[in-house]
Amino acid sequence: MNIKTIMAAGLLAASATTFAQNEQQEMKFQEEQLALTQEWDKTFPQSDKVNHSKITFHNRYGITLAADLYIPKNAEGQLPAIAISGPFGAVKEQSSGLYAQTLAERGFLTIAFDPSFTGESGGQPRSVASPDINTEDFSAAVDYLSTRHDVDAERIGILGICGFGGFAINAAAMDTRIKATVASTMYDISRNSANGYFDANDNADARYEMRKQMNAQRTEDYRSGTYKRTIMNPKPADDAPQFMKDYYNYYKTQRGYHPRSINSGLGWNVTSSLSFINMPILSYADEIRSAVLIVHGEKAHSRYFSEDAFKKLKGGNKELLIVPGAVHTDLYDDLDKIPFDKIEQFFREYLK
Repeated sequence: MNIKTIMAAGLLAASATTFAQNEQQEMKFQEEQLALTQEWDKTFPQSDKVNHSKITFHNRYGITLAADLYIPKNAEGQLPAIAISGPFGAVKEQSSGLYAQTLAERGFLTIAFDPSFTGESGGQPRSVASPDINTEDFSAAVDYLSTRHDVDAERIGILGICGFGGFAINAAAMDTRIKATVASTMYDISRNSANGYFDANDNADARYEMRKQMNAQRTEDYRSGTYKRTIMNPKPADDAPQFMKDYYNYYKTQRGYHPRSINSGLGWNVTSSLSFINMPILSYADEIRSAVLIVHGEKAHSRYFSEDAFKKLKGGNKELLIVPGAVHTDLYDDLDKIPFDKIEQFFREYLK
């Protein structure tokens, strides 16, 4: 190889390196600027034991998420951290914020986040759910926490409530950075979407009809340029199942109503369930090596979700706790029934 050829090859290599560096600079992600409410607008009173602020982070799909950050007052050094979300269709101003603030009072740095497409978080169209993206939202929260100077990246846990309990378990199966997971009053949204409550519609014909209706709705949505919404938690009839009355009592009354909550307001995008029917979220739960605590109410209609999920888990660091007398929504906000002492003990054991 002569000297001219060598020089030309060197110039090409240098140009390629410069181009790659420029590409990296150009691809640096810019988070969406979200409009965040700064005043306290939660469904629970503010604690004087923690410092509260708003933060944002982004997931690997480029969606910017909004969260409330809770830090124990007078905290020093790097803290164990917990990312929290749920219930399915709720916002961080409801149950997840209550959990986050309470655990911050007990010494953890916590965030309660709005999932993609909901609350103050970004993503279009609104009121969409996804088995993949909502699982990713937990890992995105771990990304954020892992890079904070006041967080020990080796001591990060997650906590999911209701449908986000299922996503939390799914995230634990995927993300090895998660050292401990709590699922409270868990729903398996994939199973519920595909089979109905108590698996009453677990047959191919029923699923085909659901797919047919939702795909027809996709056509109408595209034609109209709008997205039809479900009707969430209407006032139940006297003979309605008790759990429907419980949902109404939480989401549609002063107890838990919040104007940004899907379950309090406009409802889900109708076609969201399509992906859940085809994509079970707990397929690899048996491969989780980190610690998992599943908490459910004794009287909850949804108890079977937690019991069946627990049967899939393996290892001596897995536990199922049934709360005597509690229904599904008791574990949203009833401080006398949410077992915070046990949850704190669990996180202290596995985030050390």
